[in-house]
Amino acid sequence: MTNRLARETSPYLLQHAENPVDWLPWSDEALDRARRENKPILLSIGYSACHWCHVMAHESFEDEETAELMNRLYVNIKVDREERPDLDKIYQTAHQLFTGRAGGWPLTVFLTPDTHIPIVVGTYFPKEPRYGMPAFKDVLTQVEAYYRAYSEEIRTRGSALLEAFARMEATAGEALPTRAPVDLACERLVASFDREHGGFGGAPKFPRPNALELLLEESRRAAEPSRASELEHAVLHTLARMARGGLYDHLGGGFFRYSVDRRWSIPHFEKMLYDNGALLALYGDAHAATGDATFARVASETAGWMIREMQDPDGGFYSALDADAAGREGGFYVFTRDEVDQILTADEANVAKRVFGLDREPNFEDPHGGGKAWHLEIVEPVDALAETRAAELLDGARSKLLAARERRVRPARDDKILAGWNGLAIRGLARAARRLERADLAEAATRAADFIRTRMWQSRRLIATYKDGRARFAAYLDDYAFVADGLLELLECRWRREDLDFAIALVDTALEHFEDRDNGGFFFTADDHERLIHRPKPFADESVPSGNGVLCRVLIRLGHLLGEQRYLDAAERTLKAAAPMLTQYPDAHASLLIALERYLEPPEAIVVRADAADVPRVGTLVAKGYRPGRSSFVIPNDEGDLPGLLADRAGRAGGIVAYVCRGTACLAPITSIDALAAELA
Repeated sequence: MTNRLARETSPYLLQHAENPVDWLPWSDEALDRARRENKPILLSIGYSACHWCHVMAHESFEDEETAELMNRLYVNIKVDREERPDLDKIYQTAHQLFTGRAGGWPLTVFLTPDTHIPIVVGTYFPKEPRYGMPAFKDVLTQVEAYYRAYSEEIRTRGSALLEAFARMEATAGEALPTRAPVDLACERLVASFDREHGGFGGAPKFPRPNALELLLEESRRAAEPSRASELEHAVLHTLARMARGGLYDHLGGGFFRYSVDRRWSIPHFEKMLYDNGALLALYGDAHAATGDATFARVASETAGWMIREMQDPDGGFYSALDADAAGREGGFYVFTRDEVDQILTADEANVAKRVFGLDREPNFEDPHGGGKAWHLEIVEPVDALAETRAAELLDGARSKLLAARERRVRPARDDKILAGWNGLAIRGLARAARRLERADLAEAATRAADFIRTRMWQSRRLIATYKDGRARFAAYLDDYAFVADGLLELLECRWRREDLDFAIALVDTALEHFEDRDNGGFFFTADDHERLIHRPKPFADESVPSGNGVLCRVLIRLGHLLGEQRYLDAAERTLKAAAPMLTQYPDAHASLLIALERYLEPPEAIVVRADAADVPRVGTLVAKGYRPGRSSFVIPNDEGDLPGLLADRAGRAGGIVAYVCRGTACLAPITSIDALAAELA
């Protein structure tokens, strides 16, 4: 028997299609039923790769007795937070306002049937009382009784919540911020920097690529050498330690979601597309800034994992790999010493054990009773070994261990294609393509861009998710911002007019349907989106960068490239609106601070017109080095009818013409490659 979720495309919802719970997706039908039957709504929000979502499903949603209570007392709605981040943002914020604590997944919210105001909010509830939490069945009966007995109190709390939401949107500033929030953010990040293991704070420890990107950029702007060195060290030490630790997959490439310890040793084993897209770009930048081959290798292997395991044959990228496989969290990735001895030769095993710490105490204990094992992390670099063939032996060991791992039951893959996360992947691949001089990475990014434009762009509106031939759900601010950002990054790899036109159309649609024209900034949902209890306008970075921050950066970049003042004006309005938040919590707004720097110190835009034969050589030249804020576009001479200022960037048959502008100040056109190289240096 299946419930109504069987008709959905979300892998997460389909995981619950055979629950005895009478689940419904969020829909008019579900909301109407709650009103008609006067039953409170039990809203459960999660995602397919979420370990504790699986635990709660197994303990409670698959249990007949618990399901009977849920079906009798509630209208039960299951939501994939990756399909409906609008609902997730609203009720995660409600959780924080009600409890004073950050939420998480699964998010469990009991709502009134008419106004959809939270009655009680929580996350994971166990089947039996433990961890200081009540049993879920007790919660079910008590919340329903509370709803029947205390409706007036619930209405009062609901009114207070809506007022709190309104106050959050009423804090817009009127003056453009100075650089002070950037400096304060750097100070706070450095103060929380873990000087031994890298990263910020203690366990659990997240990579925070947006904060690291800000620090790396500021290390190049710092006037004092000691300050520049301090900021750069925080970034490079963090990247090096993450790449050595168990946060990184040393066999298959790519990064896991976060580390449960401060040493980056044992991760939470889910792999998310958005993390890897952001980290791919960052490791590419670190290689460009330092020339360190390790950063290039990690970027290359991460891109390899994304293309090999996450790219659909038609070009789009899937969303995530589960933390669990065969009912065991992390079981797919760990090895016992006996397995290693059976798979490898004696010489290979000797090197692998020393490099990955298999000659030490096991670092992983299977929570499901599978015993102790090793999750691979580098405890002794291969170049420190006396063995002359150590690197060769380690490469052979990695290849064999990966092949053996591939024969195991694989983690489930969430194969829905999300527009915004694909934008992050396109950006990461395009950035790495330039930094590593890998045209194949630009080709992978191009295939994803074409997928979004042909499958998820309809009547000048973007669709958020695609699976099984169905594009569904009106896209959100992040989708427009991340895809436009990825397209501009891809244009720096190779010029295609359709990508520029698509980026412009995305920005224009965002301005038309998402901008808060009265107070500045952009709402998360469009003006014709389903009406919910709140229309958020988020400025802070979360697990993905802030849509306001990324779109602001896009507006500045595109505004200077095309000479489009309305884009620059919208960016200024956004920065003014965010000013109070940037002043109070600057380290939570790294993406907006990067945009602020671009606005206060206008970016360098290089446009080169060249004959087709010269395009690759010029492209390699302008992509060299690490220069925050520099954009470079190499346009073939035969490209005509360009928009905006680009129409004035004329080519020259048989040679190049380079236009170098910093903000609104432009140098005289440069007509030789040698002169351009000298100027860029």
